[in-house]
Amino acid sequence: MIMSFKPTLSTQLSQRLVLTPQLRQRIEMLQMTKLELSDLVTQQLNENPVLEELSPEEVAVSPDLANVDFSETPRNLINGSTEIPENPTSSVEPATSYDMSLSAAEQGESEAGYGMNSGEFTQAPSEGMREAENVEAREPEIGERDSFEEIDFGSTFEEYLDPGYRTVEKEIKEAPSFEQFLSSEQSLAEYLNWQLRLTITTPEVLEAAEAIIGNMTDDGFIDGAIEEIAAIGPWPMETVEKALEIIQQFDPTGVGAHDLRECLLLQLSYYGYGDRLAARMIRDHFPQLQNHKLPDLAKELGVSVEQVALELKLIRQLDPHPGRKYAPRDAHYIEPEVYIEKIEDEYVIRFNDDGLPQLRINRQYRQMMENKETSKETRDYIKDRFRSAVDLLKNIEHRKQTIYKVCERIVERQRDFLDKGVEYLKPMMLKDISEDIGMHLSTVSRVVNGKYAHTPQGVIELRRFFTEGMVNDEGEEVSTRIIKLKIKKMIEAEEPREPLTDDQIAARLAQEGQKLSRRTVAKYRDQMKIPGSRERRQVV
Repeated sequence: MIMSFKPTLSTQLSQRLVLTPQLRQRIEMLQMTKLELSDLVTQQLNENPVLEELSPEEVAVSPDLANVDFSETPRNLINGSTEIPENPTSSVEPATSYDMSLSAAEQGESEAGYGMNSGEFTQAPSEGMREAENVEAREPEIGERDSFEEIDFGSTFEEYLDPGYRTVEKEIKEAPSFEQFLSSEQSLAEYLNWQLRLTITTPEVLEAAEAIIGNMTDDGFIDGAIEEIAAIGPWPMETVEKALEIIQQFDPTGVGAHDLRECLLLQLSYYGYGDRLAARMIRDHFPQLQNHKLPDLAKELGVSVEQVALELKLIRQLDPHPGRKYAPRDAHYIEPEVYIEKIEDEYVIRFNDDGLPQLRINRQYRQMMENKETSKETRDYIKDRFRSAVDLLKNIEHRKQTIYKVCERIVERQRDFLDKGVEYLKPMMLKDISEDIGMHLSTVSRVVNGKYAHTPQGVIELRRFFTEGMVNDEGEEVSTRIIKLKIKKMIEAEEPREPLTDDQIAARLAQEGQKLSRRTVAKYRDQMKIPGSRERRQVV
């Protein structure tokens, strides 16, 4: 039986959430670090001619406005005016609002409004706003209302301000000296090839040695079999073995080995310990040595445990990764997003805008749009660029407001930690901050991920403030990070010959009012990458 299928048309009614480009950009900005945001702003400056960057002279003048506490003062700085009324709430008529509220679809990801303590910023209408409205009135659109008319030009055309940014005094920074700039580090391959060029040998051995160096791992071990390297040339095995013998005499000692056992034996031979018991332990009893079974190892060797421990002390001085110090390091640049500073008895949150371009909208394009001689095609292009620029400025401002709110709640909950240190870190979950500021949990997660704060306790990732906790005998919540710190201190203070077992650590914690099972102690110890009591035991 042959079945045939025919294409048909059908309609289906469904409900789904569609992310607008503005909302998508807002979500992406929240999870960006300061360096990533700087790259995005630079890209937008190159692509959008409507945006322009403030010159250093203008930035040096305009930050005086940043000293205003926008959580208490309305944003009434219009058309370059720097006058702040003594009683802002009574002197400013909230005739026009800077509409920062989101649509119903956007409210699932962010809160409605941008103000620190209110849902919107209020400001008086500016002359630029009236002019923009008149321009649109002279050329009405047909059909649906153009969203371009909803743009508030009164605040958009002015310098980009920093809500919530407060500082006590201007910071005078010196440019870095020339001595602080370093050249790139030398890699392991470059260092070995440099030694190879100083070695007198035949061209064939030199080529084989270069092939061996090119097939080394970052730790200095040969990646692959020696036969595979010989097939590259092809070179005779005698030539490759001669080349490997030359490389194994290079610095760092132990480089060119096939595995860890050969690496340690090369180092012992170089230092003149090739005939010692330590070399025999590595060569003939390496599995027992790795498992730290000293009594069994002493029995097989026919020596005392103390003598085995003495040789083990010598082995521990060897380098199991000789090439690692020349391995390329992936640079992970950390720059604080905010500064949390204590001034008198209050903590002040200050944004770090160093290196971040300060934006505003170019007035010349506004004049071109108002000019009757400008073609409709040009006006439409400028409108599109204006929308993109306004969305960018709004999203940058929303990002700062969100980070400020999260940091503000963190400071309130972790004040004891900021004052006294890590032992006073309180348990805190992401949902706690989410409920405090009325934002979705995913929004808070994006804010704290990958962003750092400069605090009196050092530069700390915002996510590190969040930790689980347990209740002690006194009914107080204790952070698991503090418990891990106590376990680490116990192990550091233990007797090397009699290291503490997990049961003993759990018993000591129980005496301090924190009851943990042996399995939980072992889990915390493994998370801190601390070996067990058998591996820590030192028999001297």
